[in-house]
Amino acid sequence: MRAFIRWWNSRGNLVTLSVLFLLVPLIGRHSLGWGTPLGYLSDLALGTLLVVALHNRRLFIAIPVMLVWALSVIGTAELVSAVGRMPAPEDLHFLTDPTFVANSTEGGGLNHQHLAIAIGAGILLCALLWRRREQPLPRYAYALPAALLAGHFGVQYFQPSDAEMWKQFNLPHQLASRAITSGEMAYQDWRDRDLPEAVPNVTGLTQHDLSGTPLLSGRGQAKNVLIIAMEGIPGAYVATNRAALSSSYEEAMMPKLSTWAERAMTTPDYVVHSHQTIRGLYAMLCGDYSKLDNGTPKGVELLGNPTRAAECLPSQMHQAGFSTHFLQGAGLRFMAKDKVMPAMGFDKTLGRDWFKKKPYLEFAWGMDDKAFFEGALDYVGQLRQKKQPWMLTLLTVGTHQPYSATPEYLAKYPTPRQAAIAYLDDAVDAFLKGLEEKGVLKDTLVIVTSDESHGIDNVRLASAWGLNLVLAPEQAALPPVKAGVYGHVDLESSILDYFAIKAPQDIAGRSLFREYQTGREMVSFTNGMQRYHDGKGTFVECDFQQACRRYKSDGFIANSAKFEGRFSGRDARLMTARADILDQSVVNAQSSREYQFATRERIRLKPQVTNEYTDNLIGAQYLEFPANSHTTVSLKIRAVQMDSKGARIQLKTRSFEQPVPIPIPEFPLVKRNQPLAVSFSFDNEKVLKAFSFHLLAEGKGIIEITDFHVMTEPRKSPVNASEPGAAGLADREALPIPRLSGHPNLMASQPAESQGDAVPADAVEDPAPQLRQLMQ
Repeated sequence: MRAFIRWWNSRGNLVTLSVLFLLVPLIGRHSLGWGTPLGYLSDLALGTLLVVALHNRRLFIAIPVMLVWALSVIGTAELVSAVGRMPAPEDLHFLTDPTFVANSTEGGGLNHQHLAIAIGAGILLCALLWRRREQPLPRYAYALPAALLAGHFGVQYFQPSDAEMWKQFNLPHQLASRAITSGEMAYQDWRDRDLPEAVPNVTGLTQHDLSGTPLLSGRGQAKNVLIIAMEGIPGAYVATNRAALSSSYEEAMMPKLSTWAERAMTTPDYVVHSHQTIRGLYAMLCGDYSKLDNGTPKGVELLGNPTRAAECLPSQMHQAGFSTHFLQGAGLRFMAKDKVMPAMGFDKTLGRDWFKKKPYLEFAWGMDDKAFFEGALDYVGQLRQKKQPWMLTLLTVGTHQPYSATPEYLAKYPTPRQAAIAYLDDAVDAFLKGLEEKGVLKDTLVIVTSDESHGIDNVRLASAWGLNLVLAPEQAALPPVKAGVYGHVDLESSILDYFAIKAPQDIAGRSLFREYQTGREMVSFTNGMQRYHDGKGTFVECDFQQACRRYKSDGFIANSAKFEGRFSGRDARLMTARADILDQSVVNAQSSREYQFATRERIRLKPQVTNEYTDNLIGAQYLEFPANSHTTVSLKIRAVQMDSKGARIQLKTRSFEQPVPIPIPEFPLVKRNQPLAVSFSFDNEKVLKAFSFHLLAEGKGIIEITDFHVMTEPRKSPVNASEPGAAGLADREALPIPRLSGHPNLMASQPAESQGDAVPADAVEDPAPQLRQLMQ
């Protein structure tokens, strides 16, 4: 016993610290499903460094380090669980936000309480058993963490992983790696300072290419076209795609859709260009790439460019004599589809309120997929009763987080996501069978695709892997598997080519109904990575720090690719320059940008706002404000029907889902004879991306938003950093905070338009459910 006590007195801290910094993180990583060799190596490197550094220190020094480390581990687990990203230094200010802390910890708050309890117990154990002095370790003990860090660096450098960042690094290690990378980039920029910047050639990406050999002789036989866009479904769920690309992913998530793929022409190497539904719809319907960053969606920018909007597929089909229709299961206000889809050329744009039949289950986003497709089948029947040819685009919502499935499916499958996918698989199968029974497949071109990909863990490029199944009357003339690289950018060109309609000047893309003898360039931006394939066997991906990796890959989507090295500096900036050029296709670098989000829709209010996202009255906008610009916001709201207490209005602002401290005036109550008219402005010193206004109202009554106008234009003089109230902005980081100047101007409430007649409650559309869009 005495020998043990003597040993404990000399090595006790070493033991307790090893439990806290080594055992707990390794077990925690495994329990979270983050168990990759690089992740374990990162935890071992940091853990051994902390053990060696702290074991012989005083407790008052060790405890703060333990707490900071604990915060990094728990914060990473919680943030990854909530929004799919690691914390950044800019997140620290939320710890001083009482509202944030209270809401985040309400009802227990933490998603991974077991991890927090284990870490807390480890810290308590260290504190209770701490020895004031221990036998010092030899100085070469630091060689162990140094060797582990060097090993991690070597593996990352020579054989980088495709896994998510949190599976490769712990937070302190990742932050240190970012700092080193930033220094390396600064050195590259200094070294290349005298070299002229290269200008990328984007002709291969922007050209409308019909040089291939047609698969069909003349115009297609179909009279109509039906596009089915399924929420978030990756191409890996189709068995034929997996087999064609020799994918290591084997799970049969959609067996019934896979059976339909055997009857269709499927394109395995099919690319979605970004996340978010509005971006996917724009790319597939407007023959253009969605933005390769988090700037204003091009669909929203179409509202200020009617000439470009007239070149989108619905407008072109309308001009060719088709009636054009858009039908989705969710409310239309979210992402401004109530304005964007008509601007693209849809004669009718219908959402959740079109469906009168009771859904099979209540779902925050809208109609469950079975009820949606049953309603869509009825809608197709109505279209067929008319003599005019038609184009119909359908958008499901059931496979959007938090996922929609009946209790029977939830009981049958291990996770809600798997249950929702199976529910969709059965629903779309029943819909396609219904089309076949009605004879629709004999005279209609049917394209089954997805708006985006929700990705798959440990499957390379799954977030960019889309699907495209073509069912046509002349199926025998089409190959069962379409070779080559294609993407959403090709959908408009393909449909116009099938119907022999002359394409407008500014669309890009190839036709799925032609065979090409040469490769083609392709781009994508998912999970924060810009990706580019040159069509000649080279694939490149770059992160937001312009640190790029080059691979040898015949196609874009591939199960694996040979790593050929990394680069930064001038060559990496070429990737960014290419993306910047493609991102300007709608606004053409206009100096001013103008948006109008008011729909004059009569909205029945909730007595209390319960969620900033679900209760947002103007949807998500995801705007981009250029550097050194001035933004003015004008808002007008009138009460159509209101009780004596009036309605309380709030306007909040977010960028990358985080609050932005813009000085917004406090609004007076909106009452029956007192409409609200407000105008305020703010300055942006640097680029502000992924920005959204959240307009919230609570009360008993009905309001009409008559104006929500946003105007951004260049400042005449640079923003003065020393102005009172100024705050800093991180340009491309996850939490940009704009530098502000000037003061908000609150216009006096004044009589606006005539108040109009009150409308009955059942004639008013409820606010569309709106949930947070996560950045996969």
